[in-house]
Amino acid sequence: MPANPLFGVFLHWLGGFASASFYVPYKGVRRWSWEIYWLAGGIFSWLLAPWFFAALGTHDLIGVLAQTPPKVLAACVMFGALWGFGGLGYGLTMRYLGLSLGMAVVLGLCTAFGTLIPPLVSGEFHEKLLAHTPGRIVLAGIVLTLVGIVVVAWAGSLKERDMSAEDAKAAIAEFDYRKGLIVAILSGIMSACFAYGLAAGEPIRQLSAKAGTGPLWTGLPVLCVVLLGGLATNLVWCGWLVIKNRSAGQWLARGETGELKAPIARNYALCALAGVAWYFQFFFYTMGESQMGRYGFSSWTLHMASIIIFGTLWGFALAEWRKAKAATRAVVWAGVTLLVLATVVIGYGNSLGA
Repeated sequence: MPANPLFGVFLHWLGGFASASFYVPYKGVRRWSWEIYWLAGGIFSWLLAPWFFAALGTHDLIGVLAQTPPKVLAACVMFGALWGFGGLGYGLTMRYLGLSLGMAVVLGLCTAFGTLIPPLVSGEFHEKLLAHTPGRIVLAGIVLTLVGIVVVAWAGSLKERDMSAEDAKAAIAEFDYRKGLIVAILSGIMSACFAYGLAAGEPIRQLSAKAGTGPLWTGLPVLCVVLLGGLATNLVWCGWLVIKNRSAGQWLARGETGELKAPIARNYALCALAGVAWYFQFFFYTMGESQMGRYGFSSWTLHMASIIIFGTLWGFALAEWRKAKAATRAVVWAGVTLLVLATVVIGYGNSLGA
């Protein structure tokens, strides 16, 4: 099946919407500590959903992974573990900065590192992005994305100045601009390792295709391996927090005398919804990447831009921008417009090079 970059852009938008939306169900969880609901949802994100959908959509999943060279599996797991640190920081960033500003800072750095480092390391930067017109158009779209992210982050900073401390706490219960910004920067750099894990898993894609899997689905087995690394990191960190905070009993939602302490069925259902929604971002990502042709690495930029677009919309829906001045809201909408335009430019460049 020939590449279809415009269809790929659409799939990346679906993935971006899933990623921007996954944290919303967590807001409905009651009387659970962060490490409890993060790990409960993560079991669906990093373990159950990847293996379920890979088994459903590919041929001979176990056989493909058994044929994969150990060094390829190790690289995927390693990058997944490094990404796991970024994922932990991402969750904390949402707590401290909210959806809009948190996503802008984290994903801005993640975009730059995740998109531009792979072609630089492989020595293909000039050939793919500078030597030909389609490549230059794609590069222009990447730069436009980074500009849009800076504008959205600037709007988030203006919003923080517009709001009183009481208003900020009302919109984001644990709002802390300084702490959130530090965590967001570290998270953005580490989160880019997911792109490296997907690139390292290219031999798995080839083996899956050889086993008879269609081109849209060959990336699903790669996710199984990369996310095992992320699962390991999150298990260690959340396990330590559970021990430190003595919060394990919250999973059973009962106190010492047996009384109900939390809506357990509701909490598990919301965590499952959040976890599967989180996984769907990369479910659609791998599908979209398969349609981008020779500039497949630009998928990371499309993914990040889409997340920020929909994340900003969620920020408005959740009243995070309610107390911001009209001029500040105009700035954030200008940033969103730049990001939408960037996805169109990148899609056009990919279509010319297909």
